[in-house]
Amino acid sequence: METHVASEATTIAKGGGLADRYAAALYAHADDSGALDAVVSEMESLGQLIDDSADFRRLIESPLIDVTLGTKAALAVLEQQGFGKQVRDFVGVISTNRRLRALREIVTAFSTLVADRRGIITAQVLSAQPLNDLQRQQLRARLIEAGYGNVNIQEQIQPDLLGGLVVRIGARLYDTSLKSRLQRLQYAMKGAA
Repeated sequence: METHVASEATTIAKGGGLADRYAAALYAHADDSGALDAVVSEMESLGQLIDDSADFRRLIESPLIDVTLGTKAALAVLEQQGFGKQVRDFVGVISTNRRLRALREIVTAFSTLVADRRGIITAQVLSAQPLNDLQRQQLRARLIEAGYGNVNIQEQIQPDLLGGLVVRIGARLYDTSLKSRLQRLQYAMKGAA
């Protein structure tokens, strides 16, 4: 698998960035081997592991760790966490190619690719506070009303927004944050002076 993923990553059209090429290579390999659903699930878990574990994040982001030791350590963590051979091999290829620091970006690119292939629209939602279930349902209903049928909501907390939401769907940006409203008010007041 390692050589297959490495060759796929280098032969994919140069239309996307590094993360997109690795994501496309993994998708193609998982689809060819009939394990796409399992790999999709494990890649979601890998993204969660990166987000939740500060130690694992330090491991993959540190430029000071030797490639061989970093690869062994990352693979040991993934094996201990129960990740399958395909995802472990994929991370091994990424690490061997000295791209471990781009792992989170690759996981995100893979998630975006899967959503695109399955017809799911991804809405990136920034909020000052975590959304509760009712707010999520209301947001999903508003997005459906706006014509976005099958929506996957990716949430991020950004306390400096103060309140409200920033929703990005593709190239569209809907900014109802309190921070943005205060900035518009400040500009309006400068214009009136």
